[in-house]
Amino acid sequence: MSFYEQMMNLDRRWVYLIIGIVVVITAIVPFDVPLYVTPEVQSVYDFVESLNSGDILMIGVDYAPEAMAELHPMMYAITRQAFKRDVKLLLCCLHQNGPGMVEQVISQVSKEYNKVNGMDYVYLGYKPYPAITILAMGQNFRIPFPEDYYGTPLDSLTMMRSITNYDNVRAILNISAGSSTEYWINYANGRYNALLAIGVTGVMTSDYYPFLQSRQIFGLIGGMKGAAEYEYLAEKDGYISKKKDQLSAYKSMPIQTTTHVVVILFIVIGNIGYFMSKKKNS
Repeated sequence: MSFYEQMMNLDRRWVYLIIGIVVVITAIVPFDVPLYVTPEVQSVYDFVESLNSGDILMIGVDYAPEAMAELHPMMYAITRQAFKRDVKLLLCCLHQNGPGMVEQVISQVSKEYNKVNGMDYVYLGYKPYPAITILAMGQNFRIPFPEDYYGTPLDSLTMMRSITNYDNVRAILNISAGSSTEYWINYANGRYNALLAIGVTGVMTSDYYPFLQSRQIFGLIGGMKGAAEYEYLAEKDGYISKKKDQLSAYKSMPIQTTTHVVVILFIVIGNIGYFMSKKKNS
């Protein structure tokens, strides 16, 4: 049996082992990967950068722990950038596991910047039925969320006294690992014409470029690479720090890159083996 035939019949466990070894080696001996910032990520960053002190940015967090590696870095970087610029945040969840994701990020970053709940940010919490909730918020946030996540009536929160619906927020950023993104596009943007940008997992990214081209969304942060691009921009402008280990997505790029190279090599060798064996048998 030739080398190429052996590669075609290679037990997949060897592939997993080789990828595992490559990942471990790359983690132990890290290196920098050149990073090109895509226009769709740059547009989200530039928009947050254009906000003034006191402006209100809404973030919809709709992902579970299994998507943390890709989406958590986006959430951290955007939150740090907003708080550093004294932008106020309004947060909500349309995924049942979203509340834990928000609580982890907001409790940590608010302490870093001495931000106060109810004055500098408001965390509305979770509600099911995304379409109904998004449509209701377009009329008044108090319809689906009479109280915030902590049980405080919205009308008693200082920040909410000037906020009624989407007309009072500069834009919405939806960070999602599921179908809720389409509800934000269809109803927040489509029905209420709210300015919208999204951050999604890598496998979802290609599905949303048509919405970017049609300008239904003004920006798109795609997967870990998109998160790394955003971290790179935020670190360059001093919003996050290398010393405090706030570049988790950026530091994961060498691992992702080497893993992809190994997978591509196996695909190339397998295809060469296929054509070589086909030629031999013809």
